[in-house]
Amino acid sequence: MYLSSVELWRTYWESVSRPYTVFICSVTAALYYLWGRKCETPALICTEAFSVFLKKHCPVVAERFHPTPWCWGGRVQTLVCALLKSRPPVSYRNELIRTLDGGQISLDWVDNQMSETYPESCVRPTVLILPGLTGNSQQPYVLHAVSQATRRGYRCVVFNNRGVGGEELLTPVTYCAANTSDLEQVVQHVKGLYPQAPVLGAGVSLGGMILLNYLARKRTESGMVAGITISVAWDALKSSDSMEEPLNWLLFNKHLTNGLRQKVTRHRKILEKVVDVDYVLKARTIREFDERFTSHVFGYKSCVDYYHDASPAKKLPHTAVPILCLNAADDPFSPQSTFPVSIVQTLPNVALLLTAHGGHIAFLEGLFPRGESYMERLFGQFVQAVFEHPKDIKRACGMAKDESNQQHSDVGEKPIRDVSSQ
Repeated sequence: MYLSSVELWRTYWESVSRPYTVFICSVTAALYYLWGRKCETPALICTEAFSVFLKKHCPVVAERFHPTPWCWGGRVQTLVCALLKSRPPVSYRNELIRTLDGGQISLDWVDNQMSETYPESCVRPTVLILPGLTGNSQQPYVLHAVSQATRRGYRCVVFNNRGVGGEELLTPVTYCAANTSDLEQVVQHVKGLYPQAPVLGAGVSLGGMILLNYLARKRTESGMVAGITISVAWDALKSSDSMEEPLNWLLFNKHLTNGLRQKVTRHRKILEKVVDVDYVLKARTIREFDERFTSHVFGYKSCVDYYHDASPAKKLPHTAVPILCLNAADDPFSPQSTFPVSIVQTLPNVALLLTAHGGHIAFLEGLFPRGESYMERLFGQFVQAVFEHPKDIKRACGMAKDESNQQHSDVGEKPIRDVSSQ
């Protein structure tokens, strides 16, 4: 028998009015609304020439970023990423190198000997990765970065800060965002092994601060062809203020401080030669830890002096290689007000890519954000753009002209030197 129209509508209404149906439809509608509202094209701040290069060779910068709809806010993005992010399998070759002060640094290599793109090891491009505050080569974001680079045929080496790569501290010196001496020695070591292979630096969070400070200090002598940073804290003091907000302290600051204390405990025997370890272990915030430990070890009068020296924003004008910086406006570690927008607008070699959402080292997208995220896709495309189009990126950043002028200057100087020597 056929149902009458009245009976049909009655059956339909009974179905859609059931509680679980209403709930599912409401959640679906809410997620659809939130996803649509959040989907925006990131703001790319750089010169027109650099913008054209990036949009051509790194098209993800012009795509709409679709953050995971059920991750409301930067805090949730950050937490979910830390809890759910997948860990691609990576097999490292560890190397310990000695430092000038008698210490040692742990490097984790992925040589990528099976690279079809660069079968000759001597010219295979190298990506040098600098992890975050308490991170090392085993962090999910590092593993994903290695995966992105190696699948494109490149070699990777992870620079583990002293004492966090599983090695013992041989001297009472660790690391900080302002000190670049260890990075300088690592770059020299890598370039010594493969002098013909270009090196790109990739820094995450504190690793990005170290990288930018290094590039600013070394300028044209950095030994790198480019740099990329993710979730950098541009102003260390204001970042510390943000991290001490009650909810941020509970969710992030407390955990990171505990990680720092654990590392001090592990190396207590040698560190107690220079600091009061018991006093350091009573620190409850990163700022307290830096006041009691970091600033003391590295010779700063106070934590404020250290933070001022560590902040990379105002040092960007001193850099001399192409740099791409990714930040999220809702990053609880790095307030949006500290982003160096006005500085970057005046620089030909720096691009600042800003997303409205993404949290800290997260940038999760899609409904099930366990795999590659926006930042991994950006990383892979930029690394490939740098290594495969070196002349184009130099031209886009106004560096090809500088090199040409330098070559002409060198040519012009040769006859003068010859005459004077006769």
